[in-house]
Amino acid sequence: MAMVRASSGLAYPERFYAAASYVGFDGSPSRAGVVSKFSNESAALLYGLYQQATVGPCNIPKPRGWNPVEQSKWVSWDGLGNMAPTEAMRLFVKILEEEDPGWYSKVSHLVAEPVRDVEMNHSSKVELVRENGNSSPETKTIPTENGNLSETQDKDVVTEGLSSVGVYDQWVAPPISGPRPKPRYEHGAAVIDDKMYICGGNHNGRYLSDLQALDLRSWTWSKIEVRAGAEALESSSPVTAPPCAGHSLVSVEMGVSLIYVLAERCAMHTYIYVFKIPWEGNKLLSVAGHTKDPSETIQVKVFDLKTCTWSILKTYGKPPVSRGGQSVTLVGTTLVIFGGQDAKRSLLNDLHILDLETMTWDEMDALGVPPSPRSDHAAAVHAERYLLIFGGGSHATCFNDLHVLDLQTMEWSRPTQQGEIPSPRAGHAGVTVGESWFIVGGGDNKSGVSETVVLNMSTLVWSVVTTVQGRVPLASEGLSLVLSSCNGEDVLVSFGGYNGRYSNEVNVLKPSHKSTLQPKMIETSVHDSVSAVHNATNVTRDLESEFEAGQEGKIREIAMDNVASEPPIKIVEETGGRLIAALKAEKEELESSLSKEKLQSLQLKQELTEAETRNTDLYKELQSVRGQLATEQSRCFKLEVDFAELRQKLQTMETLQRELELLQRQKAASEEAALSAKQRQSSGGVWGWLAGTPGLKSDDA
Repeated sequence: MAMVRASSGLAYPERFYAAASYVGFDGSPSRAGVVSKFSNESAALLYGLYQQATVGPCNIPKPRGWNPVEQSKWVSWDGLGNMAPTEAMRLFVKILEEEDPGWYSKVSHLVAEPVRDVEMNHSSKVELVRENGNSSPETKTIPTENGNLSETQDKDVVTEGLSSVGVYDQWVAPPISGPRPKPRYEHGAAVIDDKMYICGGNHNGRYLSDLQALDLRSWTWSKIEVRAGAEALESSSPVTAPPCAGHSLVSVEMGVSLIYVLAERCAMHTYIYVFKIPWEGNKLLSVAGHTKDPSETIQVKVFDLKTCTWSILKTYGKPPVSRGGQSVTLVGTTLVIFGGQDAKRSLLNDLHILDLETMTWDEMDALGVPPSPRSDHAAAVHAERYLLIFGGGSHATCFNDLHVLDLQTMEWSRPTQQGEIPSPRAGHAGVTVGESWFIVGGGDNKSGVSETVVLNMSTLVWSVVTTVQGRVPLASEGLSLVLSSCNGEDVLVSFGGYNGRYSNEVNVLKPSHKSTLQPKMIETSVHDSVSAVHNATNVTRDLESEFEAGQEGKIREIAMDNVASEPPIKIVEETGGRLIAALKAEKEELESSLSKEKLQSLQLKQELTEAETRNTDLYKELQSVRGQLATEQSRCFKLEVDFAELRQKLQTMETLQRELELLQRQKAASEEAALSAKQRQSSGGVWGWLAGTPGLKSDDA
């Protein structure tokens, strides 16, 4: 055994301390002016994250008399609450990369990167791959946990393409040629026609907008030159795709992904009649994602591989709020979107569906307890009915829970997981092979996850496929994982990721888990023979005559060969009648359902008309009652005025009556006083005469 020195870049917390030293938070006078170049908001946020990572949650009271700068620092620190120090370190580095993407290159010569000893087998060869050059034709191998290599011997290796993968359940780095894309993570990836397409992503804190293609037969990279968008879909408008990351890339291949299938299996063959939704050519759908200038709602961008143009898909209904880190799953003819993080960094757990037939958005209200708000999780669909959500992260923690949504009953559940349950992670990637769901990469705020795991979606039993050693791209966040095939066998292809360094490496794995479903649908190689049978039996002609008026798309026959020992012509003759009968029965059932729906619609229209008539009559009656009420209110107001006047007159009369009584009493008193005086006068004259008092006459004399 030999030891090979492998540089892996700075890990946390060393990378955080290097970033803090670069900014000048460690007290270094030579770097004290770096933070002054940032905006006040970014500088305050960096300060708060540094304090949170090194000191912990803020428990210092807010003093009075602080200046605005110190106050903003305290507010930034206090607003982080109980955020974990590891998460604060990661956010600190990410924000620094957004503000100063080249910071690491400026300090890398001052920092000694850790070097790991990796055991290598003498029988294997390791060749260096230049970033923008060609690699050696030798196959590079990835060390596993026990130190053994994924050996590729000459007798197991075919000279080109995916056939170079000669071992099972081991990650292998194939020979790559052509100009490699920039290292990145949080990009989108999809496969069409044995080509893996890579779109956008994040490189050194900068969003990317390029579109790259890797030919999976020759392992050659090429850049797709995007045109100005003169040609686009009728339901979309041409655009130039902005740089973005955290989006989802979905492939729509010649209508195969947008199909309604009626199949019948017989012995060693399965024949499928496909009713295609009108969608011409191969398309890539880019859904959501973080951009520098985010829109208010999610946009679905379409890339036409024939015209090499981007366009925005015209949709109806209420689209979800813009976001990144969501999951987008193609289920039949619908896209199911769950979770993510919006432009304000708020985590989401809402559920939306985009119907690709009607291009209409719907927000779904499901029963049960949904997963907690999260982003950077993985999603898959099982049996075209169950949506599985695994892992993901919040601002402070990562998850390893499994949630299942029944798309028929629209009810969430959290089943019990069995086997070797994976550790919590976020930023991982997943792909399904039959009933097996493979999960690769991710991280837990401390380190990248090294094991590749698989879930049997029928039994919910986890198992470990393989484990890589060291800080390699497979143990990183934001990598992509796609599924391709070679000679009828499935192959997993990973690209990119971030684990302290951005990666642009490609690794492949041939799983030993056999698909319990049928292999990838391929057009039968004996198309001419089948056509001859069609001419003899008129199977397809009858089929087209039955459905041509009701279906906008075309009808074609796709055969799936499980055993090549018997030609399919005999099978078609035996099963054609039963297929036609089943199709006719389904057609009659659909026509009957349509007639019932039309009748019900007519009844509803009549009821609606009657209801509108009643509503009109009630409205008129209401208006009449309102008029009468207004008249009565006016009359009541007049009566109130008259009543007030009468009350005032009554009060005046009472006052006059009191004054009259007072005058009468005064008059009576005056009369009584006069009478009394007269009586006294009369009485005094008599007594004077008797006493000899002189009378008035003597007085006058």
